[in-house]
Amino acid sequence: MAQEKERRSEHPRRTTRPPGAELSSVSYISLALWHGGCTSGFISRDFGDISRLACAVEVPGRSGGWGRGSRSIALSGAVSRHIAAMGCTVSAEDKAAAERSKNIDKNLREDGEKAAREVKLLLLGAGESGKSTIVKQMKIIHEDGYSEEECRQYRAVVFSNTIQSIMAIIKAMGNLKIDFGDPARADDARQLFALSSTAEEQGILPEDLSGVIRRLWADPGVQACFSRSREYQLNDSAAYYLNDLERIARSDYVPTQQDVLRTRVKTTGIVETHFTFKDLHFKMFDVGGQRSERKKWIHCFEGVTAIIFCVALSAYDLVLAEDEEMNRMHESMKLFDSICNNKWFTETSIILFLNKKDLFEEKIPHSPLSICFPEYSGANQYDEAASYIQTKFEDLNKRRDTKEIYTHFTCATDTKNVQFVFDAVTDVIIKNNLKDCGLF
Repeated sequence: MAQEKERRSEHPRRTTRPPGAELSSVSYISLALWHGGCTSGFISRDFGDISRLACAVEVPGRSGGWGRGSRSIALSGAVSRHIAAMGCTVSAEDKAAAERSKNIDKNLREDGEKAAREVKLLLLGAGESGKSTIVKQMKIIHEDGYSEEECRQYRAVVFSNTIQSIMAIIKAMGNLKIDFGDPARADDARQLFALSSTAEEQGILPEDLSGVIRRLWADPGVQACFSRSREYQLNDSAAYYLNDLERIARSDYVPTQQDVLRTRVKTTGIVETHFTFKDLHFKMFDVGGQRSERKKWIHCFEGVTAIIFCVALSAYDLVLAEDEEMNRMHESMKLFDSICNNKWFTETSIILFLNKKDLFEEKIPHSPLSICFPEYSGANQYDEAASYIQTKFEDLNKRRDTKEIYTHFTCATDTKNVQFVFDAVTDVIIKNNLKDCGLF
């Protein structure tokens, strides 16, 4: 009997209820809670608390009676509230985690959309093909253009280009054995070389020097030498500035937007320009085209959306400044071949600008295309000759079955032309490079 009493004292006292009694103050939780799942996890961890709150009761067993074979435990309302509180805590943590995940997804989506709208545009081509002029046009078309103060800063460049142009012609007269139409111009030539150095250093065009240049430019011998400019190196804008010398030489001269576009400054290093167009954020990179500058191109290749490759159509009868044995058009073709078929640019849009079409149209009737392409037997007129050059470049594309070259004839100094062409270029970029992002 004593042993039986000891055994009884080891067990909690049971409260028994007759079948059918109301259990409104208790909740039933299936023992399945103890066999897995997140709920059983927190129940088992907090069992110590639950056991202190619980009032174990006998509940109906499988046979419908009351007894220890039951599959359920009845917990008091206090336990229910305790579990509910724990559930709320977990729910709040889950809610916070879900919110963090949502914010991360939102940030990733916004970053992706921003990246999809960023266009890295690389301007490539041989020297003096018009790349820097295209960059200037982007400032005029897509930004606010050049302010009066910015234009004023180009005065020295305009003066230098004008002086350098007339000096190049005078030097070439000696090499080409061309005499002045008026012998008195020989003295003007000496004054030109005497005055030019100081004027360029100071960024000025004094009246005495402008008078010398004006007289020289009007000389028949100088004009004869100018007409043979393909035989030496001369700035494309020489005639533009020299023909307007009276305006340029005025003391209150401020360069116009067109004057700025015509300036020639050798590009060294990498020039980066940013602008927005059609809800796209462009980063345009202009890299020097001379051979000595091309080793820097590799630093710009990563992540390129599109390449605009510039070719000077008018250079078909000219040689390189850095290699007088190499035809400029041949150099451009060699360069285009290496870019167009480069493994870096398998998925990159290639846009070909056959530039300086205005100069080409002026030149082609007097200087045959056969100078550059001996096999050419067509007419020396703009349409046929330009089409031939286009075909020569497009035929260099070794991936023509899968990769299209988008060709445009351009005049980089013509703002309306560049605006029209760049609009088409942007549509190509959107179509080919952004179609998978779901933004357009």
